[in-house]
Amino acid sequence: MTPRLPRFADRLCDDAAVFPPGSLPLAAAVPAHRRHREAVHAELVGPLVLAAPSLEKLGPLLGGGEPLALVVTAPQGPGQLAEALRVADGLPVTVSGVEVAVGGDAGVPAYFADLARVTSGLPASSVFVEVPRDRRRDEVLAGCAAAGHRAKFRTGGVEAALYPDVDELASSVAAATAAGVPFKATAGLHHAVRNTDPVTGFAQHGFLNLLLAAERAAAGAEREELAGVLAERAAEAVAAQVAALAADPERTRAARARFLSFGTCSITEPLAELVELGLVPDEFVRPAGGSTERGATP
Repeated sequence: MTPRLPRFADRLCDDAAVFPPGSLPLAAAVPAHRRHREAVHAELVGPLVLAAPSLEKLGPLLGGGEPLALVVTAPQGPGQLAEALRVADGLPVTVSGVEVAVGGDAGVPAYFADLARVTSGLPASSVFVEVPRDRRRDEVLAGCAAAGHRAKFRTGGVEAALYPDVDELASSVAAATAAGVPFKATAGLHHAVRNTDPVTGFAQHGFLNLLLAAERAAAGAEREELAGVLAERAAEAVAAQVAALAADPERTRAARARFLSFGTCSITEPLAELVELGLVPDEFVRPAGGSTERGATP
């Protein structure tokens, strides 16, 4: 009998193998993703994440088999997404999600008007709006709620300034929860528990801390409590809290209804950390043939 992952880990990891710092070539990322989706840990793995320009190179790599499930990112906004969706229509792929940035000078009403025109043929819930880290945040979240879209929060990058601190991220989680907008996260979630990268010195958020913060927000916790959850660095303490959450189906459902997934350019490394923390049986650590590079995201 095929073992099952704990429900808190279901489709938790979007496969962003082609993005830095992993930067797996597209020709290697496509077959690696297919292997992950056929491996014992397949339930952990969400869609393959590709930037809009990559779709032009995708056709020769697909071959036969099931259509490839993709999330397409459009960092330049709705205009960039329109061409990507046109290209996708001619490929054996399923666009299960799109992630569209709000430009630095974009007005929020105009942005959502443009987004609506481009995504009219997609389910509203498959559209993720990358929320800007400025005064427009709450207006953007309100727009997501009105349109039935989801949010995408950036949680790191190649510079220290790209990492929101625990207070900012806690405020964003609280604001998204108050608006009734589920969210995903991308970039900088290299480990399960909050840590300081020994090479860069950057303080990095943990994806399990974020899972716990989402559950606490759903239960009505204030920003200060959420910041404390996000700041916890003791791996044993975080693991114990996640184990308690995993033992309660309702708490698990509440957490994952808010925190949908995170992008990672390694599938095997977060899985290995979950096993090391005792949250996933070690039988799930089997070679999948994919990238083992450390992962950030698009």
